[in-house]
Amino acid sequence: MKNYLLVLIAVLMLGCQYGEKEIILEKKRIVVAHRGASGYLPEHTIPAKAMAYAMKPDFLEQDLVLSKDGIPMVIHDIYLEDVTDVTEMFPRRKRADGRYYVIDFTYTELQLLSVHERVNLQQKEAAFKGRFPVNSAIFRLHSLEEELQLIQGLNISTGQDVGIYPEIKNPAFHLKEGQDISEIVLEILSDFGYVTKEDNCMLQCFDAIELKKIRQEMGCQLHLTQLVEELLSESQIKEIATYADAIGPWYKQLLLEKDAHGNWIVDPLVERANAHNLQVIAYTFRADDLTADESFEDLLDLAFKTLDFDGVFTDFPDKVVKYLE
Repeated sequence: MKNYLLVLIAVLMLGCQYGEKEIILEKKRIVVAHRGASGYLPEHTIPAKAMAYAMKPDFLEQDLVLSKDGIPMVIHDIYLEDVTDVTEMFPRRKRADGRYYVIDFTYTELQLLSVHERVNLQQKEAAFKGRFPVNSAIFRLHSLEEELQLIQGLNISTGQDVGIYPEIKNPAFHLKEGQDISEIVLEILSDFGYVTKEDNCMLQCFDAIELKKIRQEMGCQLHLTQLVEELLSESQIKEIATYADAIGPWYKQLLLEKDAHGNWIVDPLVERANAHNLQVIAYTFRADDLTADESFEDLLDLAFKTLDFDGVFTDFPDKVVKYLE
């Protein structure tokens, strides 16, 4: 009887160990549609967001910059000329540095611009070859409120629950221009029901000072993601854990070197961050930005099997969703 009990206990303990391992292996991975379905349609346009939604990612991303009249516009940069025809429509509205700033135009003026595929201004060609033709004139800029109406409307009509992943862009710049972008964005998010960590919204920013202010001074209870551009020390990770819920690194910065067998030696950021209850959601995975001997599946193997990311930002959400199925 005693031996039987010992065997039973051993079996139960073994089962628990395997159960824990399965949970680790099968943890939910997050797919963020980076600027929408930007691998197929011009980034941050309503068609790109609608197409991305149909691909069933977990979140759609919104980069946010304020217009002159304080309306959060969904656009990646504080400048316009990389993705619009502003140089043709308003040739005299550039600043001394030659750039055309979103904040110098009202919402009504911004609606007059056509949005096209991102271009490399120095090389005067598409930033990503083989994507939607640059010479299109059928797309427009839109506001955060308009995109939230789209997503929430689709959540109702389809029965899905796709979340939002807004980014506060360059808050220090906006403050110099006399506008508090975080205050404006948080008010709109609240109006649309995004208030707590249960409301399917993850708010992100590169500016750590601003993100701390959002959490500690403004009392924001949403999921917060600290975007980073450098490797993090243990003390930095601990500090981030005091105000944020996730870290967003550029995945390539975690690839240190290859060993004698050609395998990547990687920075153990995910393990260290997870130990502090921080998720790691990395950017940006593109199926048309690969090395000659690499497939997109290889890249996703690296993301989820080697680096063990909790989630990824991708221009091709359909491909990542299919990979994870």
